[in-house]
Order: sequence, then structure tokens, then C-alpha cells
Amino acid sequence: MLYPSIAAAEAALEKRWAWPNFRVSELACRCGGRFCDGAYWHAPDFLDRLQRLRAACGRPLIVSSAHRCPLWNAAVGGAPLSRHKMMAVDVLVAGHERQDLRAMAEAAGFTGLGLAQRFLHLDTRPRPAVWFYPGSFDLWQT
Repeated sequence: MLYPSIAAAEAALEKRWAWPNFRVSELACRCGGRFCDGAYWHAPDFLDRLQRLRAACGRPLIVSSAHRCPLWNAAVGGAPLSRHKMMAVDVLVAGHERQDLRAMAEAAGFTGLGLAQRFLHLDTRPRPAVWFYPGSFDLWQT
């Protein structure tokens, strides 16, 4: 469900928020008001997976990108059909072992994994997919 702003999402979800290691503000659009008021796509199943991944890691996950409004997605060069326009996250790899993070993400139920130099893209899609961003292939080899 799409909420038009962080404030609207926090007000509506305050009593139902079940993901202690994450906040609406870190998962909302980061266009800074240029195109929206911090739109937030609420996807409980996705958040359950993200919380499972956080528990498995035993340390914080730093989200560098999450939901994007369509105009922000275009402005940052996102794919036209990007999962970020609903719910996807890019989690910084720093502080984690790449292969362990990937394995834990798959075990948590993520089906879309984009392997980048500095981050791991996570989404849920009907058909599993794994891809490498430019310059990242060697970094993800065991």
C-alpha cells in the first residue's frame, strides 16, 4: 500500500509497526521533497524478510535506497520497471561478508538479488533473478 508521506505512513502504522530494526523514514522515498513528500510503499511480507535478514546478520543493515517515487527513480537513473517503485532495498555491504550476506538474504526469502560493488539490492519477484552491476563480478566470487 502506498502512503503519500512519511508522516501519513507513521500515523497509520504506528500501532501495527512490527519491525523493530527499521523505520518508515529509512524506507521511504529520498527525493527530499523534489517530487513527493517522502512516499512510502508498505509491504509487510517484504519487511518480514528484511527483519529476518537483520536477525540472521546480528548487526545493523544500512539501507542506502528503498522506495522511490517514479520521478526520483528516473532522476537517479533507475530502471523504468524498477522494483524500487514499489519496495526494494539496497543494503550497504560494508561491515558484512559479501557471500554470507547474500546467502542470508536468499534464506530470508529475497528472490531478486543485485550484486554491486558497495551494496546488495534485494527485492521479491515471482521468478528468482541474480545480476551483477558493472565492475562488481570479481568482488562477489568466492
